[in-house]
Amino acid sequence: MSYPIPQSLAQAEIEIKKSRFIGLAKPIHDRAQGMQWLDEIKATYPDARHHCWAYVLGNPSCATNAGMGDDGEPSGTAGKPILNVLQHKGVGDIMLIVVRYFGGIKLGAGGLTRAYGQAAQAVMSLLPIQTFIPMQSVSITCDYGHEQHIRYWVDKLKGSVSRVEYLDPLTMQVNIPEAEIHSFIQHLKTLHHLTFQIGELCPH
Repeated sequence: MSYPIPQSLAQAEIEIKKSRFIGLAKPIHDRAQGMQWLDEIKATYPDARHHCWAYVLGNPSCATNAGMGDDGEPSGTAGKPILNVLQHKGVGDIMLIVVRYFGGIKLGAGGLTRAYGQAAQAVMSLLPIQTFIPMQSVSITCDYGHEQHIRYWVDKLKGSVSRVEYLDPLTMQVNIPEAEIHSFIQHLKTLHHLTFQIGELCPH
């Protein structure tokens, strides 16, 4: 099932009662990548008071994983409102970090929650979005005469050919949109002297 993901890094900044809130969002594939980026942001803004964050992995309608962190702010006033914005926007495979420079005026729990939510909204309004389409890999062993026919159907179904080995017999590795895999397999079954094996979903 396809879903929206970030296309690239986005950044926005707001100021509330002399505190600066810098929001940054980018695509991530797993928690480890997100934590590495968090370390990079802490190194980029070492004098900031807080580096709060949230992420959503996988399809946002049934996220495989989500996480958040308040980084010293009162519990629930930073990571949670950031995560709420991500879930409301319905974007997957994303991490959003809000860096705060304290301006000397305390905002209170309600004020913090609103501020972090507004910073997250600000960066999400600038975030370029693209569509992630899950792809299934298929390994095919066939006669040379089948290659152009297979390439035609791969192209028609908006898939891709990742590898071809011109041995005897020919072997091909193709990636097909998950939603089209059944149709593609039905086409393969009409060809003689051909074997295939369906692999796992391709990483993105």
